[in-house]
Parts: sequence; C-alpha cells; structure tokens
Amino acid sequence: MLDARGTAVPRLAHWGHDLGAVEPTMLELVAAALPAVAPSSPDLPLVPSILAGPAEGWSGFPALVAHRTGAGPARLPMRIHRTALTQPDDRSVSIELLAHDDHGPLLTVGWHARLSPEGVVVIALDARAEAPEGVDLHRLAATLPVPARASDLLDFSGLWAGERRPQRGTVRDGLHLRDQRRGRPGHDAPFLTVLGTPGFGFRTGEVWALHHAWSGNSTTGVESLPTGHRRLLAAELLDPAEIVLAPGETYTAPETVLAWSNAGLDGLSDRLHPFVRALTPPTHRPVVLNTWEAVYFDHALDSLLPLVAAAADLGIERFVLDDGWFAGRTDDRRALGDWTVDPERWPSGLHPLADAVVARGMEFGLWVEPEMVSPDSRLAREHPEWMLAEAATDRQHPPTWRFQHTLDLTVDEARAHLLASLSALLSEYPITFLKWDHNRDQHAGTAAAHTRAVYGLIDDLRARFPHVAIESCASGGARVDLGMAARVHRFWTSDTNDALDRQRIQRYSGLLMPPELLGGHVGAPRAHITGRTHDLSFRLATALFGSAGIEWNVTTADAAQLDALRDWVATVKLVRPLLTTGRTVRTDEPGDDRYVHGLVAPDGSEALIA
Repeated sequence: MLDARGTAVPRLAHWGHDLGAVEPTMLELVAAALPAVAPSSPDLPLVPSILAGPAEGWSGFPALVAHRTGAGPARLPMRIHRTALTQPDDRSVSIELLAHDDHGPLLTVGWHARLSPEGVVVIALDARAEAPEGVDLHRLAATLPVPARASDLLDFSGLWAGERRPQRGTVRDGLHLRDQRRGRPGHDAPFLTVLGTPGFGFRTGEVWALHHAWSGNSTTGVESLPTGHRRLLAAELLDPAEIVLAPGETYTAPETVLAWSNAGLDGLSDRLHPFVRALTPPTHRPVVLNTWEAVYFDHALDSLLPLVAAAADLGIERFVLDDGWFAGRTDDRRALGDWTVDPERWPSGLHPLADAVVARGMEFGLWVEPEMVSPDSRLAREHPEWMLAEAATDRQHPPTWRFQHTLDLTVDEARAHLLASLSALLSEYPITFLKWDHNRDQHAGTAAAHTRAVYGLIDDLRARFPHVAIESCASGGARVDLGMAARVHRFWTSDTNDALDRQRIQRYSGLLMPPELLGGHVGAPRAHITGRTHDLSFRLATALFGSAGIEWNVTTADAAQLDALRDWVATVKLVRPLLTTGRTVRTDEPGDDRYVHGLVAPDGSEALIA
C-alpha cells in the first residue's frame, strides 16, 4: 500500500499480508498511524519516503545522491516533490518525482512498482538529468520499510567451490551493507537478504526478502535506526564519475525484487520460483555429460569418441565439450580470446566429434569464455587496448587472475568481434548449448557500462540463434542472479562436484532459483576439488534435484556403476516434469548434519523427497 496523498514524496505504508480491497477505514488508519514527534527530532512525524533524504529530516541512508556537474557543495539538501502518478492497472504504479538543488531542477526520477501474480514486488527506478550542466549521479537506491518485529537477519557469503554460506544474526542499529566490487556478484554475494521474526526457518516465521537483479557491482543491506525505523535497500554501486548524465540523458537502475511470506523461507520460494520460471527463457532440460573433469585439457578425438558412445549408452541427451578445444589452449595460461578451433588437435575441426554426438541422438554443446582474454593470445597481441589492464615494466595493473584479463566490452569493436566469432562457431557446427564462463573479477571503473554491454552481447547472440541455450558459469556460482536469469537457461551452481558440499550450496541457492535452473553433476567417486570419496547413491541423489548431468569419465566406470547411472538417467527423465513445476519443500532439522529436501506437485498429487 502506497500513501501518495498530496505532492510530497510518497511513502510505502504496507508491504506484507494481502489486505484485499482498499477500504476508506484503511486510509484513515494510514493517516492515524503516524509516529509521535520525539524529543530532539524533526518537528514533524518522521516517516521515510520511497526516496528518503536529508530534506525530509531523514538522517539515515539517502536513496538519491547526485550533484550538478561542476558545482560545489550544495548549501541546502536536495528537495524532492511528486509531479505525476499513473496506475495502468491494479498491479502497477509509476511515480514521477522532481529533485531540486540550490540552482533549480536537477533530476526527474521515475519510481515504478509492479506486483507479479505470485506476489513478488519489483521496483524499478530511473533518473533523467534536468540541469543544463548535466548531473553526476552517485546513487539511486530502492529502499523498503519493514516492521521492527523483523529482527533476525539472514544473508550469504562464500568463496570458490563454497558458495551460498548462510550468515544469521540479530539486526542492530546502524547499516549492515554488503558492497560487491567485483564486476560480478561474486562467490561471496549476499544473494538474498532476508529479515524475519525471531527464529524464522524454512517452514515457520514471517519473512521479508530482497534480491538485487544485477550482475555487476552492487550495494545491498539493512538499515536500522534507534527510532525504530528499519529498511531493506539495494542500489547499483557506482564509482565516482561512472555515471555522468548529459542534459536529458537517462540512467536506468537495475531492478530490485522483493518477496514476503508468513510461512518461512519455503513460503518465499513458493512466490519466487514461479516468478523466476516466468522470467527465464523457456527451454527443455536435457540430461548432460560435461567433459571437464573427465578429460580436462586432454582433447583428442580418439579418447573422446568412446566417451560419446558411453554417454549415449547411458541415455545422456546433451554432450558438452568443455575448455581446451580452441587454438593454442593446452592449459589455462593462454589463448583465451582466440575463438577458432585448434588445428593441431582438431585437424578436421570439431565436425568429427559433433557429428558423432548428433549421430547418437544427443545435442552438442560447447564451452566459451567470451568476456576474457589471455595476455598470451593472438587477440591480446593484436588488440592490447581491448584489455582492461595496463602493462607496466614490472607488473600488470590489475594483476592477472587465472592468468587472464577482462575484455573491455564497452569498446564497440571488441563486442562486435566477439559477436562475429561466436556467430561463426554457431553457424558452422550443430551447437545447441553454450556454457558461458567468467573466471575472474573485474577490477575497473567501468562495471556499470560493462555489465550492460555483456547483457547486450548475450541478447544479440540469442536473437541470432534462438535455438541455442546458454548456461551462466562464473568460476562456478559467482554470477547467479536474476539479471542473468532473464537471459540464460541454466546456472552452473558451483565448480565443486563434491556431493556433501553441493547439498548446502544447492539447498540455499534454491531459496531464489527453482531447481531446474541449477546445474548439478555426478562427479567421480573421489571428488576432484576436495579429495573426499562418497557413495555413488549419495552422489546420484544430490544431483537429481536440479538440472542433472554427469562430469566423470564414465569409460572408467565398472558395470555396476554404469547400471546405476543408466537407472538414474531414466529416473531423471521420469521425474523431470515434477522438477520443473514442483514446489520446493525443506524442513528445519537440529544441527547441520541432516537435511530433508523435496519437491511436491502443484496439485499435491505426487512428491519426491530425500
């Protein structure tokens, strides 16, 4: 419920339980629910607006921070008032606000909210420069009030092969801010910021959640003031001078996605999963075999053809050739950016392998890492100016990361080169799937433009090749967000195939993402990253609850293992309709050594529980 009376900046009066049709008595309650004027405080009731700032007496986190280009410090805080309100239907509203500084109009801000059929709220903001000098924009944040009873906080951290580690605590006065400056959300991304009543769990408690639908730099968090005001907030994290608007130019902020539940975290998933399913491009969900942990860089047709035959015998539906197929790529220290097939290891190109895959009734997929470039590559030698790096006499700035740099996709020629290179591959070979990797952080002051350029590249490629599905991988799960979910068909949840680690990673990734978007593979008996050994039954059960696949050289498996894998693939196909439509259910168990996890059909007619 939005209180938009008068010309002041509106405030959000209610976000939670469905109130039904708005009655006059509700409006009277909103008017009567203003807080008392406290001693040593502004002489008006302090109720933060949707764009709260110092001009309304707000001493907390300002939603809008901007100044006239070239101007000195403002004598008075920015004043904002409402100029227009439109409501196309009963599920959306758009508000136009005009911000003034000492010299006159500065920015026109658009604040837009829509309510999905599932009860998910999406906030979108934009800002247009009105000052003739232009405007330096530093922040445009979505802020949402939550009641003081929401005193428990859950968000996430993590690291490579250890994503989605839950962090719980009690909200304290001040700012709990999570700034992500990696050019991607990162393995330590907050992912989903949840406030709830004390002790909330998967099945109990009232909870409010926020997700920033963005694949670049961001700031998200919780603000709590001693006055009892408590808010969730999110904004794109902008470097100084990163967004300088010319007169009439508009900045569009990433969307913020919010959900409420009075049935705990599973209640959030009940709203978020159908919302994400409607957002994500439609596709089928074939069972995959990926070659990475099977062969790594040891690409040879003679060794891969038996793997193709074994995959087909198991009932695999998509065979994905991972890193190592392109010119000079014998290890991870070279050749990124040179997206042509290696003529030494593949003298006839990828045709013999792709043809064998297709002949056995499987789809053919390929690994790429378009946003990256190796210093030791033809592309870097021909176009060093396309790298987001500067070579010095004794080092490079920033340092290489996995022996690579980021390609500057804000350069039109670099982006066009990538689009042409990928288009050539997709035109020559029967590729229906790309595993799109992203193996380093981007430490540069162009994250805002770069992220938008990445979105544009993916959008352009999908428009040219609508039959090609894309998996987003970022050293595993370092870019799992709803900005990317609108463009890709699958996420590689983590680089670890250790089933024990995967249980936690998939459990918490599944708060936001439905299971069919989360890639999970059956690895070798001894996990390559952790060295742990798990029973095959445990590995199979773990990979079942997701976009299922195998990442294991199954030509080395014995007959009993192959029989179990064959039965498992058949089971995946049998339960796939439930995996792609079912409600996720979890239980709260004492300790962290036992999970109960399952899927229930929307009509309750069937379930799969582990």
